[in-house]
Amino acid sequence: MQWRNSPARYGVVSVAIHWLVAATVYGMFGLGLWMVTLGYYDSWYHPAPELHKSIGILLMMVMVVRVIWRFISRPPRALASYSRLTHLSAVAAHILLYVILFSILISGYLISTADGKPISVFGLFEVPATITDAGVQADLAGQIHLWLAWSVVILSVLHGLAALKHHFIDKDVTLKRMLGKTSR
Repeated sequence: MQWRNSPARYGVVSVAIHWLVAATVYGMFGLGLWMVTLGYYDSWYHPAPELHKSIGILLMMVMVVRVIWRFISRPPRALASYSRLTHLSAVAAHILLYVILFSILISGYLISTADGKPISVFGLFEVPATITDAGVQADLAGQIHLWLAWSVVILSVLHGLAALKHHFIDKDVTLKRMLGKTSR
């Protein structure tokens, strides 16, 4: 398998980052839903948010790498069989996914640092608090974080369904390309 993207398919780096981000987002969504149900005396009441924050910071780093990689190794060309609407819809959906993901990560950071304390990432390093206004910031960022999390899950499900539609109904190679297979 090739490392970089080609005009015909995605390379191993793009494929790995895509699926790593997808799995992490769904894992974080599940963790987030679970941790807000915990009571104060649950053994995971404090560790779960710390885990969520640490993974969130690492995900932010991966997303930055992902954006840089997209400029270094351009995605494959749109298939000739795509209509103009299909192509524009795909571009818009990808941009929206990126915007929502970065917004979720930023709102999570703002929730986590509202009290002025840095975020410890698995005890390896800390990300300092920059903007702090404890109550208001945490509440507003929390609401935004929740709605964006649901939005990214819904949009990503639609994204997946679109890939399946291309594979099973249109019988094109859209899904195969994201699995690193050639489109020829």
